[in-house]
Amino acid sequence: MERSFRRSMGWLHSWAGVVLGGILFAVFWTGTLSVFDQEIDLWMKPSTRVPVISSPVSFSIFQKSLNEAGRIHAPVWRLSLPSDRQPLARLSYREGDVFINRLVNLKTGQRLPEPETLGASGFLYPFHYSLHIRFMNIGIWCVGLAAMSMLVLCVSGVVIHRKIFSDFFTFRPGKNARRMLLDLHNLSGVLGLPFHIIFAFTGLVIFGSVYFPSGAKSVYPTLQAYFDDMSGSSFFLKPKKYDVPGVPLEIMAIQARAILGEPLGIVVVFNPGSDVARVRFIGSESHSVSGSNNTLTFNGVTGVLIGQPLELKPVMHVQRFLSGLHLIRFHHWGLRWLYFLLGLSSCLMISSGFLFWLEARRKTQGGTFGFRIVEGLTIGCVSGIILATLAFFIANRLLPAGIMCFGQPRAALEVWAFYLVWFVASLHGWFCPQRGWACQMIIIAVGAFTAVLLNWVTTGDHLLYSLMHRWLWPVAAMDMVLLAAGAVALWMSLRLSVGAGERIVRSSVEQSL
Repeated sequence: MERSFRRSMGWLHSWAGVVLGGILFAVFWTGTLSVFDQEIDLWMKPSTRVPVISSPVSFSIFQKSLNEAGRIHAPVWRLSLPSDRQPLARLSYREGDVFINRLVNLKTGQRLPEPETLGASGFLYPFHYSLHIRFMNIGIWCVGLAAMSMLVLCVSGVVIHRKIFSDFFTFRPGKNARRMLLDLHNLSGVLGLPFHIIFAFTGLVIFGSVYFPSGAKSVYPTLQAYFDDMSGSSFFLKPKKYDVPGVPLEIMAIQARAILGEPLGIVVVFNPGSDVARVRFIGSESHSVSGSNNTLTFNGVTGVLIGQPLELKPVMHVQRFLSGLHLIRFHHWGLRWLYFLLGLSSCLMISSGFLFWLEARRKTQGGTFGFRIVEGLTIGCVSGIILATLAFFIANRLLPAGIMCFGQPRAALEVWAFYLVWFVASLHGWFCPQRGWACQMIIIAVGAFTAVLLNWVTTGDHLLYSLMHRWLWPVAAMDMVLLAAGAVALWMSLRLSVGAGERIVRSSVEQSL
Protein backbone atom coordinates (compact mmCIF):
# COMPACT_ATOMS: atom_id res chain seq x y z
CA MET A 1 0.00 0.00 0.00
CA GLU A 2 2.76 2.40 0.98
CA ARG A 3 4.74 1.52 -2.14
CA SER A 4 1.80 2.15 -4.47
CA PHE A 5 1.06 5.45 -2.73
CA ARG A 6 4.68 6.57 -3.17
CA ARG A 7 4.56 5.48 -6.82
CA SER A 8 1.41 7.55 -7.40
CA MET A 9 3.06 10.54 -5.74
CA GLY A 10 6.06 10.06 -8.02
CA TRP A 11 3.79 10.14 -11.06
CA LEU A 12 2.07 13.29 -9.77
CA HIS A 13 5.42 14.92 -9.00
CA SER A 14 6.83 14.20 -12.47
CA TRP A 15 3.88 15.33 -14.53
CA ALA A 16 2.93 18.36 -12.45
CA GLY A 17 6.51 19.55 -12.92
CA VAL A 18 6.62 18.80 -16.64
CA VAL A 19 3.27 20.43 -17.43
CA LEU A 20 3.62 23.58 -15.31
CA GLY A 21 7.39 23.77 -14.84
CA GLY A 22 7.79 26.30 -17.65
CA ILE A 23 5.41 28.77 -16.01
CA LEU A 24 6.98 28.08 -12.62
CA PHE A 25 10.46 28.87 -13.91
CA ALA A 26 9.30 32.12 -15.52
CA VAL A 27 7.50 33.16 -12.32
CA PHE A 28 10.42 32.33 -10.02
CA TRP A 29 12.98 33.84 -12.38
CA THR A 30 11.22 37.21 -12.66
CA GLY A 31 10.30 37.08 -8.97
CA THR A 32 13.95 36.56 -8.05
CA LEU A 33 14.96 39.57 -10.12
CA SER A 34 12.11 41.58 -8.58
CA VAL A 35 13.77 41.25 -5.17
CA PHE A 36 16.11 43.97 -6.47
CA ASP A 37 13.68 45.64 -8.88
CA GLN A 38 14.49 49.18 -7.70
CA GLU A 39 18.23 48.52 -7.93
CA ILE A 40 17.80 47.19 -11.48
CA ASP A 41 15.72 50.31 -12.22
CA LEU A 42 18.68 52.42 -11.14
CA TRP A 43 20.87 50.53 -13.64
CA MET A 44 18.30 50.91 -16.43
CA LYS A 45 17.52 54.58 -15.68
CA PRO A 46 20.83 56.47 -15.53
CA SER A 47 19.08 59.81 -14.95
CA THR A 48 17.93 58.55 -11.54
CA ARG A 49 21.45 57.86 -10.28
CA VAL A 50 21.67 60.62 -7.67
CA PRO A 51 22.74 60.59 -4.01
CA VAL A 52 20.05 59.89 -1.42
CA ILE A 53 19.05 62.94 0.63
CA SER A 54 19.17 62.15 4.36
CA SER A 55 17.63 65.42 5.60
CA PRO A 56 13.83 65.73 6.10
CA VAL A 57 11.87 66.42 2.94
CA SER A 58 10.46 69.91 2.40
CA PHE A 59 6.92 69.46 1.11
CA SER A 60 6.76 73.00 -0.21
CA ILE A 61 8.46 71.87 -3.45
CA PHE A 62 5.48 69.59 -4.16
CA GLN A 63 2.79 72.21 -3.58
CA LYS A 64 2.86 73.40 -7.19
CA SER A 65 2.22 69.89 -8.48
CA LEU A 66 -0.63 69.43 -5.98
CA ASN A 67 -2.20 72.70 -7.13
CA GLU A 68 -1.88 71.56 -10.74
CA ALA A 69 -3.66 68.29 -9.94
CA GLY A 70 -6.46 70.28 -8.30
CA ARG A 71 -6.76 72.57 -11.31
CA ILE A 72 -7.38 69.62 -13.67
CA HIS A 73 -9.75 67.94 -11.14
CA ALA A 74 -7.60 64.85 -10.65
CA PRO A 75 -9.36 62.38 -8.30
CA VAL A 76 -6.11 61.37 -6.52
CA TRP A 77 -2.64 62.88 -6.16
CA ARG A 78 0.05 60.57 -4.78
CA LEU A 79 3.59 61.23 -3.58
CA SER A 80 6.06 58.42 -2.85
CA LEU A 81 8.97 59.74 -0.81
CA PRO A 82 12.61 58.63 -1.26
CA SER A 83 14.15 55.73 0.62
CA ASP A 84 17.58 54.16 0.84
CA ARG A 85 16.64 52.11 -2.25
CA GLN A 86 14.98 54.87 -4.25
CA PRO A 87 16.74 58.28 -4.20
CA LEU A 88 13.99 60.22 -5.98
CA ALA A 89 10.47 61.22 -5.05
CA ARG A 90 7.67 60.17 -7.40
CA LEU A 91 4.55 62.20 -8.13
CA SER A 92 1.60 60.58 -9.85
CA TYR A 93 -1.92 61.69 -10.75
CA ARG A 94 -4.40 61.23 -13.56
CA GLU A 95 -5.36 63.82 -16.15
CA GLY A 96 -8.34 62.42 -18.02
CA ASP A 97 -7.24 59.08 -19.44
CA VAL A 98 -3.53 59.91 -19.11
CA PHE A 99 -1.62 58.76 -16.02
CA ILE A 100 1.10 61.31 -15.23
CA ASN A 101 4.31 60.26 -13.46
CA ARG A 102 7.00 62.69 -12.42
CA LEU A 103 10.33 62.07 -10.71
CA VAL A 104 11.69 64.84 -8.48
CA ASN A 105 15.31 65.34 -7.46
CA LEU A 106 15.05 66.59 -3.88
CA LYS A 107 18.55 68.03 -3.95
CA THR A 108 17.74 70.43 -6.78
CA GLY A 109 13.95 70.44 -6.59
CA GLN A 110 13.78 69.79 -10.33
CA ARG A 111 11.43 67.38 -12.05
CA LEU A 112 13.16 64.79 -14.16
CA PRO A 113 11.67 63.59 -17.43
CA GLU A 114 10.15 60.14 -17.10
CA PRO A 115 12.77 57.56 -18.18
CA GLU A 116 11.77 55.92 -21.44
CA THR A 117 11.76 52.43 -19.99
CA LEU A 118 9.50 50.30 -17.84
CA GLY A 119 12.49 48.95 -15.99
CA ALA A 120 12.28 45.96 -13.68
CA SER A 121 9.51 47.44 -11.51
CA GLY A 122 7.36 48.20 -14.55
CA PHE A 123 7.93 45.03 -16.58
CA LEU A 124 9.67 42.16 -14.76
CA TYR A 125 7.75 42.61 -11.51
CA PRO A 126 4.25 42.64 -13.12
CA PHE A 127 5.31 39.69 -15.28
CA HIS A 128 6.05 37.78 -12.08
CA TYR A 129 2.42 37.75 -10.96
CA SER A 130 0.42 38.31 -14.16
CA LEU A 131 2.58 37.18 -17.12
CA HIS A 132 1.32 40.47 -18.65
CA ILE A 133 -1.89 38.70 -19.68
CA ARG A 134 -4.55 41.11 -18.45
CA PHE A 135 -7.62 39.77 -20.27
CA MET A 136 -10.02 38.47 -17.59
CA ASN A 137 -7.05 38.12 -15.21
CA ILE A 138 -5.94 35.02 -17.11
CA GLY A 139 -2.28 35.67 -16.27
CA ILE A 140 -3.04 35.91 -12.54
CA TRP A 141 -5.01 32.67 -12.71
CA CYS A 142 -2.16 30.91 -14.55
CA VAL A 143 0.32 32.04 -11.91
CA GLY A 144 -2.07 30.90 -9.18
CA LEU A 145 -2.33 27.47 -10.80
CA ALA A 146 1.46 27.31 -10.96
CA ALA A 147 1.68 28.26 -7.26
CA MET A 148 -0.74 25.49 -6.38
CA SER A 149 1.35 23.07 -8.42
CA MET A 150 4.44 24.17 -6.49
CA LEU A 151 2.74 23.24 -3.23
CA VAL A 152 1.79 19.88 -4.74
CA LEU A 153 5.37 19.36 -5.94
CA CYS A 154 6.78 20.16 -2.50
CA VAL A 155 4.44 17.76 -0.69
CA SER A 156 4.82 14.95 -3.24
CA GLY A 157 8.58 15.50 -3.33
CA VAL A 158 8.80 14.96 0.44
CA VAL A 159 6.69 11.79 0.14
CA ILE A 160 8.74 10.15 -2.63
CA HIS A 161 12.12 10.85 -1.01
CA ARG A 162 12.72 8.33 1.73
CA LYS A 163 16.10 9.78 2.64
CA ILE A 164 15.27 13.48 2.51
CA PHE A 165 17.87 14.49 5.12
CA SER A 166 20.69 12.54 3.51
CA ASP A 167 19.72 14.11 0.16
CA PHE A 168 20.59 17.47 1.71
CA PHE A 169 24.24 16.43 2.03
CA THR A 170 24.55 14.38 -1.16
CA PHE A 171 25.97 15.77 -4.38
CA ARG A 172 28.05 13.64 -6.71
CA PRO A 173 29.25 15.71 -9.67
CA GLY A 174 31.60 12.92 -10.76
CA LYS A 175 28.75 10.48 -11.39
CA ASN A 176 26.82 10.17 -14.64
CA ALA A 177 24.61 13.05 -15.79
CA ARG A 178 21.39 11.45 -14.56
CA ARG A 179 22.71 10.85 -11.05
CA MET A 180 24.26 14.32 -10.83
CA LEU A 181 21.03 16.03 -11.96
CA LEU A 182 18.97 14.10 -9.42
CA ASP A 183 21.40 15.05 -6.64
CA LEU A 184 21.25 18.70 -7.74
CA HIS A 185 17.46 18.60 -7.85
CA ASN A 186 17.24 17.03 -4.40
CA LEU A 187 19.82 19.36 -2.87
CA SER A 188 18.24 22.57 -4.17
CA GLY A 189 14.76 21.29 -3.32
CA VAL A 190 15.56 20.32 0.27
CA LEU A 191 17.70 23.41 0.88
CA GLY A 192 14.93 25.80 -0.13
CA LEU A 193 11.91 23.71 0.88
CA PRO A 194 10.56 26.21 3.46
CA PHE A 195 11.13 29.02 0.96
CA HIS A 196 9.28 27.19 -1.83
CA ILE A 197 6.28 26.45 0.38
CA ILE A 198 6.07 29.89 2.01
CA PHE A 199 6.34 31.81 -1.22
CA ALA A 200 3.90 29.66 -3.13
CA PHE A 201 1.40 29.97 -0.28
CA THR A 202 1.86 33.72 0.32
CA GLY A 203 1.58 34.36 -3.41
CA LEU A 204 -1.84 32.73 -3.30
CA VAL A 205 -2.77 34.77 -0.22
CA ILE A 206 -1.98 38.07 -1.94
CA PHE A 207 -4.53 37.34 -4.68
CA GLY A 208 -6.88 35.47 -2.39
CA SER A 209 -9.71 37.91 -3.14
CA VAL A 210 -9.34 37.02 -6.85
CA TYR A 211 -9.13 33.26 -6.42
CA PHE A 212 -11.56 32.94 -3.50
CA PRO A 213 -13.71 36.10 -3.23
CA SER A 214 -16.15 34.26 -0.97
CA GLY A 215 -13.44 34.15 1.73
CA ALA A 216 -13.22 37.94 1.92
CA LYS A 217 -17.01 38.28 1.72
CA SER A 218 -17.41 35.96 4.71
CA VAL A 219 -15.58 38.51 6.89
CA TYR A 220 -16.39 41.80 5.12
CA PRO A 221 -19.75 42.94 3.74
CA THR A 222 -18.26 43.72 0.32
CA LEU A 223 -14.96 43.28 -1.49
CA GLN A 224 -14.53 47.07 -1.47
CA ALA A 225 -14.68 47.02 2.33
CA TYR A 226 -11.93 44.38 2.28
CA PHE A 227 -9.72 46.51 0.01
CA ASP A 228 -10.39 49.61 2.13
CA ASP A 229 -9.27 47.77 5.25
CA MET A 230 -6.20 46.45 3.47
CA SER A 231 -5.01 49.88 2.30
CA GLY A 232 -6.75 52.17 4.78
CA SER A 233 -10.17 53.76 4.46
CA SER A 234 -10.72 55.66 1.22
CA PHE A 235 -12.13 59.13 0.84
CA PHE A 236 -13.63 59.19 -2.62
CA LEU A 237 -16.30 61.77 -1.82
CA LYS A 238 -18.18 63.67 -4.50
CA PRO A 239 -16.93 67.29 -4.65
CA LYS A 240 -19.41 70.15 -4.89
CA LYS A 241 -16.91 72.90 -5.49
CA TYR A 242 -13.36 73.16 -6.92
CA ASP A 243 -10.60 75.79 -6.68
CA VAL A 244 -11.03 75.83 -2.91
CA PRO A 245 -7.93 77.13 -1.08
CA GLY A 246 -6.44 74.56 1.24
CA VAL A 247 -3.87 74.34 4.01
CA PRO A 248 -0.29 74.05 2.67
CA LEU A 249 1.00 70.50 2.59
CA GLU A 250 4.09 71.39 4.65
CA ILE A 251 2.02 72.43 7.68
CA MET A 252 0.12 69.15 7.79
CA ALA A 253 3.35 67.17 7.16
CA ILE A 254 5.05 68.74 10.20
CA GLN A 255 2.10 67.76 12.37
CA ALA A 256 2.02 64.22 10.90
CA ARG A 257 5.74 63.68 11.59
CA ALA A 258 5.30 64.82 15.19
CA ILE A 259 2.36 62.48 15.82
CA LEU A 260 3.71 59.40 14.04
CA GLY A 261 7.26 59.79 15.33
CA GLU A 262 8.73 58.14 12.23
CA PRO A 263 9.65 59.12 8.65
CA LEU A 264 6.83 59.49 6.16
CA GLY A 265 6.63 57.11 3.23
CA ILE A 266 3.60 58.03 1.14
CA VAL A 267 1.25 61.01 0.89
CA VAL A 268 -2.12 60.63 -0.83
CA VAL A 269 -4.49 63.53 -1.50
CA PHE A 270 -8.08 62.65 -2.45
CA ASN A 271 -9.96 65.22 -4.57
CA PRO A 272 -7.21 67.87 -4.41
CA GLY A 273 -8.35 71.48 -4.69
CA SER A 274 -11.98 70.65 -3.83
CA ASP A 275 -14.23 71.28 -0.84
CA VAL A 276 -13.89 67.60 0.22
CA ALA A 277 -10.10 67.31 -0.12
CA ARG A 278 -8.54 64.78 2.24
CA VAL A 279 -4.81 64.34 2.86
CA ARG A 280 -3.47 61.01 4.10
CA PHE A 281 0.07 60.57 5.47
CA ILE A 282 1.42 57.01 5.71
CA GLY A 283 4.52 56.08 7.67
CA SER A 284 7.54 54.38 6.14
CA GLU A 285 7.24 50.63 5.48
CA SER A 286 10.95 50.00 5.95
CA HIS A 287 10.80 48.78 9.56
CA SER A 288 7.87 46.35 9.45
CA VAL A 289 7.08 43.13 7.60
CA SER A 290 3.37 43.99 7.53
CA GLY A 291 3.90 47.51 6.23
CA SER A 292 2.98 50.65 8.10
CA ASN A 293 -0.41 51.00 9.76
CA ASN A 294 0.56 54.46 10.99
CA THR A 295 -1.85 56.50 8.90
CA LEU A 296 -3.13 60.00 9.59
CA THR A 297 -5.83 61.76 7.60
CA PHE A 298 -6.38 65.52 7.53
CA ASN A 299 -9.10 67.71 6.12
CA GLY A 300 -7.31 69.32 3.18
CA VAL A 301 -9.30 72.54 3.46
CA THR A 302 -9.08 73.21 7.20
CA GLY A 303 -6.01 71.15 8.11
CA VAL A 304 -7.90 69.46 10.98
CA LEU A 305 -6.89 65.90 11.87
CA ILE A 306 -9.92 63.68 11.14
CA GLY A 307 -8.51 60.16 10.97
CA GLN A 308 -6.21 58.28 13.37
CA PRO A 309 -4.66 54.85 12.64
CA LEU A 310 -7.43 52.23 12.71
CA GLU A 311 -7.20 48.91 14.50
CA LEU A 312 -7.17 46.21 11.84
CA LYS A 313 -9.22 43.04 12.09
CA PRO A 314 -7.22 39.89 12.96
CA VAL A 315 -7.73 38.47 9.47
CA MET A 316 -6.23 41.63 7.97
CA HIS A 317 -3.24 41.47 10.32
CA VAL A 318 -2.52 37.96 9.02
CA GLN A 319 -3.10 38.95 5.39
CA ARG A 320 -0.77 41.95 5.61
CA PHE A 321 1.94 39.96 7.38
CA LEU A 322 1.87 37.16 4.79
CA SER A 323 1.81 39.69 1.94
CA GLY A 324 4.73 41.60 3.45
CA LEU A 325 6.67 38.37 3.84
CA HIS A 326 6.30 37.78 0.10
CA LEU A 327 6.77 41.36 -1.13
CA ILE A 328 9.77 42.11 1.17
CA ARG A 329 9.15 45.86 1.30
CA PHE A 330 11.02 46.12 4.58
CA HIS A 331 14.66 47.17 4.33
CA HIS A 332 16.99 44.41 5.43
CA TRP A 333 19.85 43.83 3.00
CA GLY A 334 20.88 40.49 4.47
CA LEU A 335 17.38 39.04 4.11
CA ARG A 336 17.01 40.56 0.66
CA TRP A 337 20.14 38.77 -0.57
CA LEU A 338 18.94 35.57 1.11
CA TYR A 339 15.65 35.87 -0.78
CA PHE A 340 17.60 36.37 -4.01
CA LEU A 341 19.80 33.31 -3.48
CA LEU A 342 16.86 31.12 -2.46
CA GLY A 343 14.98 32.33 -5.54
CA LEU A 344 17.91 31.22 -7.68
CA SER A 345 17.87 27.85 -5.89
CA SER A 346 14.19 27.53 -6.88
CA CYS A 347 15.12 28.17 -10.51
CA LEU A 348 17.91 25.58 -10.21
CA MET A 349 15.50 23.04 -8.72
CA ILE A 350 12.97 23.51 -11.54
CA SER A 351 15.54 23.38 -14.34
CA SER A 352 17.38 20.35 -12.89
CA GLY A 353 14.03 18.57 -12.53
CA PHE A 354 13.34 19.16 -16.22
CA LEU A 355 16.79 17.91 -17.20
CA PHE A 356 16.57 14.82 -15.00
CA TRP A 357 13.21 13.93 -16.57
CA LEU A 358 14.83 14.20 -20.02
CA GLU A 359 17.95 12.21 -19.13
CA ALA A 360 15.89 9.44 -17.53
CA ARG A 361 13.94 8.95 -20.77
CA ARG A 362 16.51 9.84 -23.41
CA LYS A 363 17.45 6.25 -24.30
CA THR A 364 13.91 4.87 -24.37
CA GLN A 365 11.92 7.86 -25.66
CA GLY A 366 14.56 10.12 -27.19
CA GLY A 367 13.06 10.16 -30.68
CA THR A 368 9.38 10.45 -29.72
CA PHE A 369 7.31 13.54 -30.37
CA GLY A 370 6.43 13.98 -26.67
CA PHE A 371 10.08 13.90 -25.67
CA ARG A 372 10.94 16.53 -28.28
CA ILE A 373 8.14 18.74 -26.97
CA VAL A 374 9.46 18.63 -23.40
CA GLU A 375 13.06 19.12 -24.55
CA GLY A 376 12.21 22.16 -26.65
CA LEU A 377 10.00 23.54 -23.87
CA THR A 378 12.81 23.14 -21.35
CA ILE A 379 15.36 25.03 -23.44
CA GLY A 380 12.90 27.79 -24.29
CA CYS A 381 11.60 28.20 -20.74
CA VAL A 382 14.97 28.08 -18.99
CA SER A 383 17.82 29.48 -21.08
CA GLY A 384 15.33 31.21 -23.41
CA ILE A 385 13.88 33.51 -20.76
CA ILE A 386 17.37 34.25 -19.38
CA LEU A 387 18.44 35.30 -22.88
CA ALA A 388 15.28 37.38 -23.22
CA THR A 389 16.05 39.18 -19.94
CA LEU A 390 19.56 40.01 -21.14
CA ALA A 391 18.08 41.27 -24.42
CA PHE A 392 15.81 43.53 -22.35
CA PHE A 393 18.84 44.98 -20.56
CA ILE A 394 20.92 45.35 -23.73
CA ALA A 395 18.07 47.04 -25.62
CA ASN A 396 17.77 49.47 -22.73
CA ARG A 397 21.39 50.54 -23.23
CA LEU A 398 21.39 50.48 -27.05
CA LEU A 399 18.13 52.19 -28.05
CA PRO A 400 18.51 55.96 -28.43
CA ALA A 401 16.27 58.34 -26.49
CA GLY A 402 13.04 59.37 -28.20
CA ILE A 403 13.14 56.57 -30.77
CA MET A 404 9.87 55.47 -32.38
CA CYS A 405 9.50 52.35 -34.52
CA PHE A 406 6.25 51.15 -36.06
CA GLY A 407 4.46 53.62 -33.83
CA GLN A 408 5.97 52.08 -30.68
CA PRO A 409 7.94 54.18 -28.15
CA ARG A 410 11.28 53.21 -26.69
CA ALA A 411 9.84 51.44 -23.63
CA ALA A 412 7.65 49.22 -25.83
CA LEU A 413 10.60 48.39 -28.08
CA GLU A 414 12.53 47.05 -25.08
CA VAL A 415 9.61 44.78 -24.27
CA TRP A 416 9.42 43.64 -27.90
CA ALA A 417 13.13 42.80 -27.75
CA PHE A 418 12.41 40.60 -24.72
CA TYR A 419 9.61 38.66 -26.39
CA LEU A 420 11.33 38.42 -29.78
CA VAL A 421 14.53 36.95 -28.32
CA TRP A 422 12.50 34.58 -26.15
CA PHE A 423 10.60 33.38 -29.23
CA VAL A 424 13.77 32.90 -31.30
CA ALA A 425 15.53 31.09 -28.44
CA SER A 426 12.55 28.75 -28.07
CA LEU A 427 12.57 27.95 -31.79
CA HIS A 428 16.29 27.28 -31.61
CA GLY A 429 15.72 24.86 -28.74
CA TRP A 430 13.06 23.02 -30.73
CA PHE A 431 15.12 22.58 -33.89
CA CYS A 432 18.63 22.21 -32.42
CA PRO A 433 18.15 20.35 -29.11
CA GLN A 434 21.54 18.62 -29.09
CA ARG A 435 23.55 21.82 -29.38
CA GLY A 436 20.85 24.12 -28.01
CA TRP A 437 22.03 24.29 -24.40
CA ALA A 438 25.71 24.85 -25.14
CA CYS A 439 25.01 27.42 -27.84
CA GLN A 440 22.57 29.42 -25.73
CA MET A 441 24.88 29.34 -22.72
CA ILE A 442 27.60 30.94 -24.85
CA ILE A 443 25.15 33.61 -25.99
CA ILE A 444 24.10 34.22 -22.38
CA ALA A 445 27.73 34.70 -21.38
CA VAL A 446 28.37 37.12 -24.26
CA GLY A 447 25.11 38.96 -23.51
CA ALA A 448 25.94 39.40 -19.82
CA PHE A 449 29.42 40.76 -20.56
CA THR A 450 28.00 43.01 -23.29
CA ALA A 451 25.42 44.51 -20.91
CA VAL A 452 28.17 45.47 -18.45
CA LEU A 453 30.27 46.97 -21.25
CA LEU A 454 27.32 48.95 -22.63
CA ASN A 455 26.56 50.38 -19.21
CA TRP A 456 30.13 51.68 -19.08
CA VAL A 457 30.10 53.06 -22.62
CA THR A 458 26.70 54.76 -22.46
CA THR A 459 26.91 56.22 -18.94
CA GLY A 460 30.60 56.30 -18.00
CA ASP A 461 29.81 54.51 -14.73
CA HIS A 462 32.24 51.62 -14.98
CA LEU A 463 32.53 49.12 -12.15
CA LEU A 464 35.45 50.78 -10.32
CA TYR A 465 33.77 54.19 -10.50
CA SER A 466 30.51 52.76 -9.15
CA LEU A 467 32.30 51.04 -6.28
CA MET A 468 33.95 54.32 -5.26
CA HIS A 469 30.61 56.16 -4.92
CA ARG A 470 28.14 54.87 -2.35
CA TRP A 471 24.98 55.92 -4.20
CA LEU A 472 26.16 53.87 -7.20
CA TRP A 473 26.64 50.63 -5.26
CA PRO A 474 23.38 49.17 -6.66
CA VAL A 475 24.73 49.79 -10.17
CA ALA A 476 28.02 48.13 -9.20
CA ALA A 477 26.13 45.17 -7.73
CA MET A 478 24.14 44.80 -10.96
CA ASP A 479 27.35 44.79 -13.01
CA MET A 480 28.98 42.24 -10.72
CA VAL A 481 25.96 39.91 -10.83
CA LEU A 482 25.98 40.12 -14.63
CA LEU A 483 29.71 39.32 -14.72
CA ALA A 484 29.21 36.36 -12.36
CA ALA A 485 26.27 35.10 -14.46
CA GLY A 486 28.37 35.41 -17.60
CA ALA A 487 31.23 33.46 -16.02
CA VAL A 488 28.89 30.66 -14.87
CA ALA A 489 27.23 30.49 -18.31
CA LEU A 490 30.64 30.32 -20.02
CA TRP A 491 31.75 27.47 -17.76
CA MET A 492 28.48 25.61 -18.36
CA SER A 493 28.79 26.05 -22.13
CA LEU A 494 32.23 24.43 -22.05
CA ARG A 495 30.96 21.50 -19.97
CA LEU A 496 27.87 21.07 -22.15
CA SER A 497 29.88 21.24 -25.37
CA VAL A 498 32.07 18.36 -24.20
CA GLY A 499 29.02 16.36 -23.05
CA ALA A 500 27.11 16.98 -26.28
CA GLY A 501 30.14 15.95 -28.36
CA GLU A 502 30.51 12.71 -26.41
CA ARG A 503 26.79 11.96 -26.82
CA ILE A 504 26.92 12.52 -30.59
CA VAL A 505 29.99 10.27 -30.95
CA ARG A 506 28.39 7.56 -28.81
CA SER A 507 25.17 7.76 -30.81
CA SER A 508 27.10 7.48 -34.11
CA VAL A 509 29.02 4.44 -32.87
CA GLU A 510 25.84 2.72 -31.72
CA GLN A 511 24.18 3.34 -35.08
CA SER A 512 27.20 1.96 -36.99
CA LEU A 513 27.21 -1.18 -34.89
